[in-house]
Amino acid sequence: MKELKHDSVKLLVIHCSATRCNRPFSVESLIATGIARFGQPSYHYYIRRNGAVVPILPENLRGAHARHYNSSSIGICYEGGLNENGRSADTRTEAQKAAMFALLKDLTAEYPDARIIGHRELPHVAKDCPCFIPSTYYASLQPENRNSKP
Repeated sequence: MKELKHDSVKLLVIHCSATRCNRPFSVESLIATGIARFGQPSYHYYIRRNGAVVPILPENLRGAHARHYNSSSIGICYEGGLNENGRSADTRTEAQKAAMFALLKDLTAEYPDARIIGHRELPHVAKDCPCFIPSTYYASLQPENRNSKP
């Protein structure tokens, strides 16, 4: 796996596992899927439905989650993204929302120039992933808003 330089991190890219919200998708399955598709785990962090944040890749290693952007991003995936019928939906639990906010707050402190975006917000991506718009949902954590007063 290639190195990811700290100073090159400009994006925090949010993904969903694209799995049904009523069926567990284990950490092992997430890792195995990345290895099968890309020869390595895809994401740096996985947020389970119960809010547990599971580190997958060290931040100094390049992920395989956003084509053309892996050398400048940290990948964060939440468990879910499909409703019970298999349709795209923001299925984040309250625990996942709280855990994601806390993780992003820590990561934006570590990478102050990094913008938070969803996979779907990248150019040429024709997926619903992560089934919400992180750039606006987490607007208060974006670089231009972090130090502003309400």
